[in-house]
Amino acid sequence: MDYKAVIIGGSAGSFQVVTKIISALPKKYPLPVFLCLHRLKHIRSGFVEALSIKSQMSIEEPTDKQPIKSGKIYLAPANYHMYVELGNKFALSTEDPVNHSRPSIDLSFESVAYNYNRKAIGIILSGANRDGALGLKAIKSAGGVAIVQDPKECQVPTMTTASINATKVDYIFKTEEIINFLLNLR
Repeated sequence: MDYKAVIIGGSAGSFQVVTKIISALPKKYPLPVFLCLHRLKHIRSGFVEALSIKSQMSIEEPTDKQPIKSGKIYLAPANYHMYVELGNKFALSTEDPVNHSRPSIDLSFESVAYNYNRKAIGIILSGANRDGALGLKAIKSAGGVAIVQDPKECQVPTMTTASINATKVDYIFKTEEIINFLLNLR
């Protein structure tokens, strides 16, 4: 397999799509999957549990300096920026919000682009601001695959439209096409 990581970013209107995607991934999916989703910063529990009900893969919020393992889903913790560092581990930060968001999709995607280059797959889903557009551009610029949920399918297409305008994306997919792509990687 040519890829080393999948990162998915989303905000308003993305929860159901994320749930569909992760529920389709098998328990022994060969890559780590990073989720950077905008969520309420003061609600610290329940999100992982809600996603875990639908997922065959293990889901967790990483801690600072935790090693990254394949076959797991990692959800950016509420009110923390989540970075992937050299040495295949996480870094968490409480730096200022970016695009009014912490976690910032742009920052997470940029760190994945830097560390995985052409072996990264970035996916932007429904959302109400531009966070993620520059991060997806960084993945594309590093040689990775840039995927955007079809804006016509999004509850809130601002994030996907901004991503399409920021870079030449590889694919504009409906949810089922995103799932098929992830299940048929070579």
